[in-house]
Amino acid sequence: MWALPLLLMAAFTDSSVFPAHCFLKINDFLNRIPAELTAQLHAPVMFKMASETTKEMPKAGEIHIDEGLYSRQLYVLGHEAMKHLQTSSVLVSGLRGLGVEIAKNIILAGVKAVTLHDQGTAQWVDLSSQFYLREEDIGKNRAEVSRPRLAELNSYVPVSTYTGPLVEDFLSGFQVVVLTNTPLEYQLQVGEICHNRGIKLVVADTRGLFGQLFCDFGEEMILVDSTGEQPLSAMVSMITKDNPGVVTCLDESRHGFESGDFVTFTEVQGMSELNGLHPTQITVLGPYTFSICDTSNFSDYICGGIVSQVKVSQKITFKSLGASLAEPDFVITDFAKYSRPAQLHVGFQALHQFCAQHSRAPRPHNEGDAAELVALAQAVNAQVLPAVQQENLDEDLIRKLSYVASGDLAPMNAFIGGLAAQEVMKACSGKFMPIRQWLYFDALECLPEDKVTFMEDRCLPRQNRYDGQVAVFGSDLQEKLGKQKYFLVGAGALGCELLKNFAMIGLGCGEDGQITVTDMDTIEKSNLNRQFLFRPWDVTKLKSDTAAAAVRQINPLIRVMSHQNYVGPDTEHVYDDDFFQNLDGVANALDNVDARLYMDRRCVYYRKPLLESGTLGTKGNVQVIIPYLTESYSSSQDPPEKSVPICTLKNFPNAIEHTLQWARDEFEGLFKKPAEIVNHYLMDPKFVEQTLRLAGNQPLEVLEAVQRSLVLQLPHSWSDCVTWAYNHWHTQYSENIQQLLYNFPPDQLSSSGALFWSGPKRCPHPLIFDVNNTLHLDYVMAAANLFAQMYGLTGSRDRTAVATLLQSLQVPKFTPKSGIKIHVSDQELQSASASIDDVHLGKFMATLPSPVMLPGFKMYPIDFEKDDDNNFHMDFILAASNLRAENYDISPADRHKSKLIAGKIIPAIATTTAAIVGLVCLELYKVVQGHQQLESYKNSFINLALPFFSFSAPLPPTHHQYYDHDWTLWDRFEVQGMQPDGEEMTLKQFLEYFKREHRLEITMLSQGVSMLYSMFMPATKLKERLNQRITQIVSSVSKQELGRHVRTLVLELCCNNQSGEDIEVPYVRYIIR
Repeated sequence: MWALPLLLMAAFTDSSVFPAHCFLKINDFLNRIPAELTAQLHAPVMFKMASETTKEMPKAGEIHIDEGLYSRQLYVLGHEAMKHLQTSSVLVSGLRGLGVEIAKNIILAGVKAVTLHDQGTAQWVDLSSQFYLREEDIGKNRAEVSRPRLAELNSYVPVSTYTGPLVEDFLSGFQVVVLTNTPLEYQLQVGEICHNRGIKLVVADTRGLFGQLFCDFGEEMILVDSTGEQPLSAMVSMITKDNPGVVTCLDESRHGFESGDFVTFTEVQGMSELNGLHPTQITVLGPYTFSICDTSNFSDYICGGIVSQVKVSQKITFKSLGASLAEPDFVITDFAKYSRPAQLHVGFQALHQFCAQHSRAPRPHNEGDAAELVALAQAVNAQVLPAVQQENLDEDLIRKLSYVASGDLAPMNAFIGGLAAQEVMKACSGKFMPIRQWLYFDALECLPEDKVTFMEDRCLPRQNRYDGQVAVFGSDLQEKLGKQKYFLVGAGALGCELLKNFAMIGLGCGEDGQITVTDMDTIEKSNLNRQFLFRPWDVTKLKSDTAAAAVRQINPLIRVMSHQNYVGPDTEHVYDDDFFQNLDGVANALDNVDARLYMDRRCVYYRKPLLESGTLGTKGNVQVIIPYLTESYSSSQDPPEKSVPICTLKNFPNAIEHTLQWARDEFEGLFKKPAEIVNHYLMDPKFVEQTLRLAGNQPLEVLEAVQRSLVLQLPHSWSDCVTWAYNHWHTQYSENIQQLLYNFPPDQLSSSGALFWSGPKRCPHPLIFDVNNTLHLDYVMAAANLFAQMYGLTGSRDRTAVATLLQSLQVPKFTPKSGIKIHVSDQELQSASASIDDVHLGKFMATLPSPVMLPGFKMYPIDFEKDDDNNFHMDFILAASNLRAENYDISPADRHKSKLIAGKIIPAIATTTAAIVGLVCLELYKVVQGHQQLESYKNSFINLALPFFSFSAPLPPTHHQYYDHDWTLWDRFEVQGMQPDGEEMTLKQFLEYFKREHRLEITMLSQGVSMLYSMFMPATKLKERLNQRITQIVSSVSKQELGRHVRTLVLELCCNNQSGEDIEVPYVRYIIR
């Protein structure tokens, strides 16, 4: 009856999106799951290798994929899954708010074709969530009106309409059928046809604050990849001869495998039988060990080996809608509501009966209709099978279902629509674990906390675009939503979805309302795949302006102002005290942590609610921050990114990630930093003086860069650039490797007697340049063109001419040198002392050309841009990385994977964005109503691939205390800097104020990074500052005058209490104007 997603540990793996405190401890999580659910973790599964072709999942032919458009989605789905999407035709029946949301997402995803089916006409209630209907469309067929607007989303996806009955012959032309807002009797008819004909079926429904989703993907669906996570690999340190054999991995990091995984082995020395062995299933014994097959008859293990996880395909079976209705399996969305899916399964059947009998939904908040629905639910419950029958029907839940069933909410449709569209993509591609088979969701926490009885007449339709929302919340909240003033930071994928939802719910659409959106970026082609407010003709336009204009088409009443400002200290004259104090709240739609932290600090300072969200592929999170009630975004820090040791990158790579990072560093070190250094040298008279003050060996390194760029490697022609690239190829892929092997020969032993080149150290070999080797020529072409560009010279794409030139070039024979130090570890590198001989440095500086001898000369630093395939940037990265991988016998990466890693691309897909923003806006309802109970709010964590859902109340702020004063991050000292006599407070008066009013002795006072006062200051400086005004000290120390927009300062204190003990206290809001 219950379904639990497998591989829960894989649900969230990226700390850049999810704050550390948001992760459930897996043991605590599993302890909260009933025994009948955990048993399914060990249920038998039929497996076959993912590479095997099947009748159910045919191999897609050669299909063109527009990587410029689908690039971010490709990093979620992969090319094979994308090809299967492009061979799948989908029918979406029902074009109200939920149907149009699903259609939007699958059209953006790039299926083969979409047919829209609807026999109904647009009504006022539809405008609450159907964002492609206008007021002038009332009375017109919903599908026909929506088609041209949906067709604009993706020129690769033909969109057609159909308004006839869904008969078997018509349905047979589709791979997937989606039914939305459809009577149960109709669902059962279509469901039977689909199940019998092998057509995959998704049924989705929303009723006010309730949502329902059902999937039937046939009796033999082949699941190619259940999680979408990259296969893991680890280095082997030991394998026993036993039954079963036990594999021990290097203890550099945990292997990350799970029992039941399949693995293969390569590069095992000694026990070579494992190399090339058919994938074998493992049982995890510990974080560094696992058991495999019987190895007792294998050869003795000597050393080495790489073990790699292998994806296997899995056959899963679905029941038909009729059979599953009687014997349902549920996916749990909220474990705090563990029993609710079964209750709602009965409730929705009763609701369908009510609608069939009355030809309408229950009236909003009507007690008579609610009582009738409860009676129907009791009758349904009495007739269902014993396994489904509820011992105690939750009548209060059924009444609430009745109260809101006639409602139609855009956020609920966004969430359920995002999930449903992802299920369509799973059905088409076999990628990710489907929902098996029922999912129910509710957001009843959005209703008023005081449980007031709604006046039915306040929820009745008024023939306006908000009727579907008023049916749930009443007209008072609608009026309040219209008056809201919100700041939306970011107009990318999240920003577009937020603006759409704001427009649909009426946020800032009233006379006193206002939405301010800021984003400094312009639209790129890759944005079009998920930022649905943009069209191909918008490429190169400003995101914020375009999004604002597009959302006005959705709801002409929205009052939105677009900016192109970065949020940070430099724009605080724009987003100043007046701006923030007039806001009702802030919604972040950002893609970097620094901006998130900054906006979090601003919201804490101005005590404004903040809605924070993020996505990473199929994963997403929502965090709601409420003044005084919750902790802030900054309250918990993400774990630091794991960095690769410098020496590993320079000399001992063992993974393609290492060679790609090395290639990125090469790009910066060859084509950006030298040009920046030279330009500073030529333009800044004090450059040399400042350089000589640098620590360690840095002065020599900087001046050597100047010498290389202006003397040793200065090109005068294209052929010089080709020669440079040819020579640099030999330096990196031949000579440096020869030197490394000279220092550490292949048979060298470590001090412990073990082979030096073992474990994570892969023994390299030098390469021999071959002009006929495509990769070698790729490197020279890319490096030479980038080198020419840096000097303002004209490059060339003529590979034949370059190849001819290369054949005439030769490099001197290289002889390794003794006395060259190569550091084996970062500790050794850091402990190495660097000293500069002043005499040598002086002679070296004499070789540099004087800036006056190079009038008008400048170089052109190159900023890495991953998305332009014609600029040679990725060509260089790909060639440089794969050549180094060849040096070390590391498997190369294709362009797609290289761009992901080197470009630090964040995988993204429209379905996750839609679902996450739906959850954000459900929280927005609570914020606008002023909910004050912590448990009313929900922080959300989802992974649509598994599928996995977790909802939990936000954490309260940490409480501190000094004397008998309790305080949190939301508290502060308010100090009026201007005295009654019109003079500002001096430092001495400030110190005395705290001693007198708060019994605190300030030992240190700072503003930002500026130290204003310390009790350890020299006596003369202290005496001088005590009589200075606070603002005078701030300007003096920071060497910046305070702008006229600055009305307050944030001052940080270190204090002692009256006992002389150091105590923690809040910050100071120092008011100067």
